[in-house]
Amino acid sequence: MSDRFHDNAPEIVRAVVVDPDIDVHVRAGGESPPARRYEESRLEEAVGLAMALDLEIAGTMSVRVRKLNPATLFGEGKVSEIKVLCEEAEASLCVVNGSLTPIQQRNLEKKLEVKVVDRTGLILEIFGRRARTGEGKLQVELARLEYERSRLVRTWTHLERQRATGTTGGPGETQIELDRRMIADKIKQLKSELEEVRRTRGLHRNQRKKVPYPIVALVGYTNAGKSTLFNNLTKSEVFAKDLLFATLDTTLRSLRLPNGRSAILSDTVGFISDLPHELVAAFRATLEEVEQADLILHVRDVSNPETEAQKKDVEQVMAHILPDLDRSRMVEVWNKIDLLDDETKDVLYARAVTDRANNKPLMVSAITGEGVAALLNQVALLVDAEGEELDIALEPHQGDLIAFLYQHGRVLGRHEDEEGRVHLRVKLSDQAYGRYEKMTGRV
Repeated sequence: MSDRFHDNAPEIVRAVVVDPDIDVHVRAGGESPPARRYEESRLEEAVGLAMALDLEIAGTMSVRVRKLNPATLFGEGKVSEIKVLCEEAEASLCVVNGSLTPIQQRNLEKKLEVKVVDRTGLILEIFGRRARTGEGKLQVELARLEYERSRLVRTWTHLERQRATGTTGGPGETQIELDRRMIADKIKQLKSELEEVRRTRGLHRNQRKKVPYPIVALVGYTNAGKSTLFNNLTKSEVFAKDLLFATLDTTLRSLRLPNGRSAILSDTVGFISDLPHELVAAFRATLEEVEQADLILHVRDVSNPETEAQKKDVEQVMAHILPDLDRSRMVEVWNKIDLLDDETKDVLYARAVTDRANNKPLMVSAITGEGVAALLNQVALLVDAEGEELDIALEPHQGDLIAFLYQHGRVLGRHEDEEGRVHLRVKLSDQAYGRYEKMTGRV
């Protein structure tokens, strides 16, 4: 556990999780949350976030907030109840499933006499642990510094010192001013490094565009089973676990489709409700692969009672991050049907057949493999939907071109004439046709 949560962090940290159930009319600006959740579901998700950091959950509490307290968020009575819970649970950490201002966080720590971390800090800590690529680490570090810049008053213990400057030894900048300047310099440096990483990634993406493989991207709420489905489709071993934010970094693998064509499958970071604004930029960079995808598969956990709310969360975050995304390229994949009883499964199957708004959702179980073959067939059809039908005649010795057309196009018809020439009716994407022209020396 990071010492940002506990100064002398033991191997196991006992924590209590508090979920503030804030009435809509008291939210800042009267703004409604992205998706209203039941108390148990909100609390359960908060516990899942805490468990993702290997915290020992010693107690939970859902607290109705009818009036926001600018000093502590909760009223004095509720703060006292939370303190009793912390004492009885012998907890050294209190997780608040909401956003706290630096003042609220500091005041709660004084009153509760334990460390306090809010939802943003918790998610940042998870991202910090799970990021594996250089870009992912840079994004998380940048988000963490921007989050902590306003919390120096509680993060550092030496802020009362003042550093002398000049030859007179007179008063100089205070330590907190120095620390803020150092953080600002570090943020500037990280942004510069990230810009270079994105430029390099953009070059790699342009190189991939020259290869006529369609890109299929997986998106979905965290823990919807994207990585498990990714492994099933590509026969890979990407880390997949029943854990919130099990994987963070975008992963690309080759996908073999039933019609013999190849595609590139992209697994992206999971979404979550009330995404901390510090991480919006990190999500935007991660989802650039989605914006370039030929087909987007929205993976949903239909066994979760909050699946509709999770769907809205994903759609709203994507609308915010990728406002120009073409939604017609998105198809829903209803995952985890192995967890449903037969009656519920039959109802969903009937609904999926008639749900044309979502291009007829596909029902699968990434664990058992049920429905995966049908999913692959549908993906093959959808990625072939784009492109132009062409009539191409090839000599018998041009086997390499014939093989290319079968691998990178959709052959709709074939016959051979008396001279042995092969006549193909084939559908090719613009990229595949461009490469075909290069192979034949036309460009």
